[in-house]
Amino acid sequence: MSEPSFTSSASEPARLAGIDWGTSNRRAYLMGADGQCLAAHADDQGVMAARPHFARSLDGLLTRLGVADGVPVVASGMIGSQQGWREAPYLGLDIPLEALPDHLAVVDDPAVARRCFIVPGYAQRGGEAGVDVMRGEETQLLGAVALGRRDGWIVLPGTHSKWVLLRDGVILRFATFMTGELYALLGSHGTLAPLMVAAAADDDEAFAAGVAEARRRTPLSHALFGVRARVVAGAMPAAWARGFLSGLLIGTEYVAAFDLLGEPAHAVAAVGSAALCARHARAAAAFGIDLAPIDPDRAYCAALARLQRGVTR
Repeated sequence: MSEPSFTSSASEPARLAGIDWGTSNRRAYLMGADGQCLAAHADDQGVMAARPHFARSLDGLLTRLGVADGVPVVASGMIGSQQGWREAPYLGLDIPLEALPDHLAVVDDPAVARRCFIVPGYAQRGGEAGVDVMRGEETQLLGAVALGRRDGWIVLPGTHSKWVLLRDGVILRFATFMTGELYALLGSHGTLAPLMVAAAADDDEAFAAGVAEARRRTPLSHALFGVRARVVAGAMPAAWARGFLSGLLIGTEYVAAFDLLGEPAHAVAAVGSAALCARHARAAAAFGIDLAPIDPDRAYCAALARLQRGVTR
């Protein structure tokens, strides 16, 4: 995983360490006094690798980064789950994103000598979009709001894609789709896996065909078997299978998100990697939607600048 570059002075001391601490991976950001990001570091020491020695893992990380002992830490993601360091309660959707600094959970572990906090997630407890939860994405959303995206649609693509509808910095409703996880599982196990071995993931024509199939609203389990049927029947080259599957799953997100969240869109912002945002931009164009990418590192650092208020109060 490549690390982003930042242009602030290397001699400036860090005033806050922010950690996006997920299940498998971890990304750390060092913030200066003016809220500017000084440096970033990524590794594979996610929750499952670090547990149960979270304090030791954190201390090792900050020592490698040369962070002084008194610098506080704010972490987000699965580190605040039941499997993480300390469980941070879910907030209701009535709490604005900009109020997150007022709801940070304190880590009261005697093994850590510095002040540590965890960002809470959000829980949607019913309504038309159903019961859903997010943990980690709220920090990226706060960053998007800080960068001026207070209203409208935001998609956070990934293993579990989140579609979020905002009004004046408040989450109205959201929906999660297991798109990335399904893509990985179907590509390595089961009926479709043999087709994926030699298939190209980024074939534009195959991807567009998959999105078109999703727009037909074909039931997903039937459409998935159709990937194999097309190849076996000679209606689609085997080299298209992976790209078609990607387009089908992402296209299904677009169809279902607007159905579940109950509001059409002409523009969507996307907080994600350049590769995922490019793929989503192709899918969005098929639905007549403009997609505006937001760099995830920039969003996270913008969120940390806001969260610093809750850490230093």
